Amino acid sequence: MAGQLKEVRNRIKSVQSTQQITKAMKMVSAAKLRRAQDAIIQMRPYAQKLQEMLSNIVSNSDSSDGLKLAAERPAEKILMIVITSDRGLAGAFNSNLIKLTKATIAEKYNEQYRKGNISIWNIGKKGYEHFIKLNYKASDTYKDIFHHLTFENVQKAAKAAMIAFENKEFDVVEIIYSQFKNAATQRYVVERFLPIPKVESKAGAVKADFIYDPSKEDLIAELMPKILNTQLFKAVLDSNASEHGARMTAMDKASTNANEMLRSLKISYNRARQAAITTELTEIVSGAAALQG
Repeated sequence: MAGQLKEVRNRIKSVQSTQQITKAMKMVSAAKLRRAQDAIIQMRPYAQKLQEMLSNIVSNSDSSDGLKLAAERPAEKILMIVITSDRGLAGAFNSNLIKLTKATIAEKYNEQYRKGNISIWNIGKKGYEHFIKLNYKASDTYKDIFHHLTFENVQKAAKAAMIAFENKEFDVVEIIYSQFKNAATQRYVVERFLPIPKVESKAGAVKADFIYDPSKEDLIAELMPKILNTQLFKAVLDSNASEHGARMTAMDKASTNANEMLRSLKISYNRARQAAITTELTEIVSGAAALQG
């Protein structure tokens, strides 16, 4: 009986220690989430408006305008930029992004995958560790971006993707990331990066008409790379906020589960303790009765 009591006490101490860690991690994630949420909320309207403007320019241009980054080609070689996190303990955050990547490959690019024409650039260590273990063509060049998250570091990845696309190393570039909604909700999406998608014109809709100054070619050459850099940076900021939200939610649930486990263990401990006391009293009474007899 004493051994059983000691075991339950040890389990209670273990759960209490774990709960202290989960509560601390929740507080850290909440603080990081506030900063990450402010960054993406300020960035999102600017990035969306730039993307709309770029898509409108592409839609109202023809191939003679020299839009290399909007050139549609048969999708033979595919690049997927997968944005995960560097650390775990964020619920299903990383596994959902990895599942979405695999599902996209299976549904859209299965033939290219069988030919070995799928490349994955990982932003975040967790995605890289998974895909390299399964022998995907995974690159670790940009996996440490979250160590020092700046526009300049993300811009390097965007520029490299643009150069590779222009050199026809890839025919399609997709971004797979998590869009931040709130602390408890993330939306996992696949977004076309290159070639620049055109706006589908609805029947009877009036096309956007721009007056270009300086020339259209100069503007396109200047704006395109900047807007694409911003698009990838927005995706990274979205994923960063989503990660902290997912981790905060996961740690909150873990702390709640620890409370329930502690309640159950304390009930078990009290029952075992009462049983031990009853046994000891019975032995004392029996011993006293034997002495009197």
